[in-house]
Amino acid sequence: MNDKKIELGLRFDNSYANELEGFYVACLGAKAPSPVLIKLNETLSQHIGLNTTSVEDLAKLFSGSESPIGASPLAQAYAGHQFGGFNPQLGDGRALLLGEVLDGSGERVDIQLKGSGRTPFSRGGDGKAVLGAVLREYILSEAMYALNIPTTRALAVVTTGESIYRKQYLPGAVLTRVASSHLRIGTFQFFSSRGEQGKVKQLADYAIARHYPELKDSKQIYLDFFCAVRDKQAELVAKWLLVGFIHGVMNTDNMTISGETIDYGPCAFMDNYGADTVFSSIDRNSRYSYANQPIMAQWNLARLAETLLPLLHDDEDEAMALATGSVTDFWDIFQHHWVVGMRAKLGLSTEDEGDFALGEQLLASMSEEEVDFTNLFRCLIRDLESDTTESAKLFNHAEKYLLWRKSWIARLAKDKLSLSERITMMKAANPLYIPRNHQVEYAIEAAEQRADYQPFEELITVLANPYTVQVGAEKYSEQAPSSFGVYTTFCGT
Repeated sequence: MNDKKIELGLRFDNSYANELEGFYVACLGAKAPSPVLIKLNETLSQHIGLNTTSVEDLAKLFSGSESPIGASPLAQAYAGHQFGGFNPQLGDGRALLLGEVLDGSGERVDIQLKGSGRTPFSRGGDGKAVLGAVLREYILSEAMYALNIPTTRALAVVTTGESIYRKQYLPGAVLTRVASSHLRIGTFQFFSSRGEQGKVKQLADYAIARHYPELKDSKQIYLDFFCAVRDKQAELVAKWLLVGFIHGVMNTDNMTISGETIDYGPCAFMDNYGADTVFSSIDRNSRYSYANQPIMAQWNLARLAETLLPLLHDDEDEAMALATGSVTDFWDIFQHHWVVGMRAKLGLSTEDEGDFALGEQLLASMSEEEVDFTNLFRCLIRDLESDTTESAKLFNHAEKYLLWRKSWIARLAKDKLSLSERITMMKAANPLYIPRNHQVEYAIEAAEQRADYQPFEELITVLANPYTVQVGAEKYSEQAPSSFGVYTTFCGT
């Protein structure tokens, strides 16, 4: 362990450490043998006010070996339902919250290390991360940011000079990520499950002040707080589905109060559409499959509502009725966000009561047809531009799709947009580039096996502009070769 401090010019204002004593354990990162800075997100570092310093100092800082002046390193406590089973104590077993930073506009963000060593919550684990898992989170989280989906962001990648055993020895690494906060549904569950209702209230008050200050004068503030979190989660999951993203481990400890995507372990984007698509090696019962994600988001929110019941109303039955109604409303809110997004993907600017069904019928026509989800929507744009039906060639059997297409063309005829306006809308809603699984794996393999970071750099450069055609980037919009096989992801712990 090391307690040397580095000056970075960051405006630390550590409200979690200062206001929530008993919600964390203060600790330091382990000293890395020979930390090397592999990647610094220059744009993000400038946004949070990180002053330029030596590469060596940044490597020490972002490995956890040393701390910045003003930081209050700590491991947060939380519980969580993991694949339906409740664990009353999880916590940051391999993560370290350095502190909170205020940028030039006063925006508050957490800076957290992942893989910096053991904490009091490590439960026998080594608290370390391997390079592949760190690069995956960097790639996926920055891709999500470019897709305009709320997410934690990657600030830096450092290799530690260690070899970490995960079925084989792999290079050790630490990811530095930035988030609006790391408050989770599981944070509320930690104290609720212990009967510490006063701390649940304290946490709710803190979360409201930090994320939903507009609620401060509400007469039903805790119900409104729950509804605000519900609305954020409904919109988030709708956005996931609209780009074919599958989180893979939607446990309550991985669902944030801020509505940001967090923890990119067994996650991936679909190539071929399939409602039951699962990539996670540990999701053996398809709990978090593509189509199940809104269902599980609602289930997780019900767990949050349970922790807030004593705050919703003094009468237990009335509190339950308020919570049940608010949880039930999730589905309508999710569907609203999904259909709004689907209209944009299909080039529709007006509302029609049949639009939800139109979107679902398209997905149904794609089922079991091995149709590339991302490329189909881009092909619809090309069809409109050239007045063709080239998109039908993506199907093995296009009968259902062609019937759907007739309905879509008829719906377009009722819409007010010009062709150029429609194409502009669709190009802004349908990415051309996503983190293709084979490209992600190629970048990771090159880095882990050969210390070659060029594929990683090229991939994140393309993914930073997912909606714009990039000359020479054709391979990044192509499906995996048949030799790639069935794709499976792992949590990386």
